[in-house]
Amino acid sequence: MVAVKSTLEKPDVEQILAYYDVGVIEDVKAFTTGTVQTNILLHTTCGRFVLRYYERNRSFNSVLFEVNLIKYLKRKNYPCPAAVGNTHGKFAACYKDKPYALFEFLEGTHVQHPNERQKQQLIQKVAELQNLTRNYRSAYTQYRWNYGIGLCETLVGDTANTIATANAQEKLTWYRHELSKLVLPASLPKGICHCDFHFSNVLFKDDTFHALLDYDDANYTFLTFDLGYLIEPFIPMFRWDTWKNFTLHDEVFNFADAKKIVSEYQKNRTLNPTEKKYFFDVYKLGVLIDCLWFFKRGDARDFYEKRKIEYLNRLGRETFYYQVFG
Repeated sequence: MVAVKSTLEKPDVEQILAYYDVGVIEDVKAFTTGTVQTNILLHTTCGRFVLRYYERNRSFNSVLFEVNLIKYLKRKNYPCPAAVGNTHGKFAACYKDKPYALFEFLEGTHVQHPNERQKQQLIQKVAELQNLTRNYRSAYTQYRWNYGIGLCETLVGDTANTIATANAQEKLTWYRHELSKLVLPASLPKGICHCDFHFSNVLFKDDTFHALLDYDDANYTFLTFDLGYLIEPFIPMFRWDTWKNFTLHDEVFNFADAKKIVSEYQKNRTLNPTEKKYFFDVYKLGVLIDCLWFFKRGDARDFYEKRKIEYLNRLGRETFYYQVFG
């Protein structure tokens, strides 16, 4: 779930629900974790629902992408919360100039430290998501931030110009240089990736995977992008708050878990040779995407994401391939 940015009182919610056949409101409770959109748990005489009220970083068409994707996934029996239509048959609308959508509430538990069986189930469901959405194209795809070199070029320029410091401009130069090194052939399969496997977005019930929540970051990109987010070839001690303790000559890789994750993923979706060869580049793209979200953080001469890219460059595409697939 995500943090409360806007304040919706009970009268606001009542106005919104006047267009839904979900009974009478009994209780309204805002979720308080997360950082982006506003989510509110609603108890009504017909059950429980989640009202998602989108902030200004999401256009109405972007929300339509999300609800249409979820409707598609539900038709394919993929485990996710259903979008609830209003009495006019619409699954998204606006209130006070901001979009909103209503979803069913699903029972379950968010597990911060999943066991091996739970990890395997998540990997399986991620691969299933990519199987179901390969080549899926929504009429609203263009309204999402679809991860790729073009998006990065646009966002990094805008971000650096907004910050407008010498440090930001130096980072921009480095960033564009690293983007130019990526090799992402047009033949790489694309589809929908979820792009946010924070434990609060994964729901288990009775130790069994129950649902993948929150498609706010989902977009049309390289199918291996989600796999890149699942693996972590860097040792646990190498983090955003500890990386300064390491030098460029230190060994920071441990591919044991990454190999297991890729192997489990391929039990459900086999990667083709091109996907394997350029998985290195898709993984680096993920690091550069993360760099966008934390662009203000760190000195341009040496910062966390830059250090990760430098380690990966030293390792190289062929060695990365061998460590993951060899």
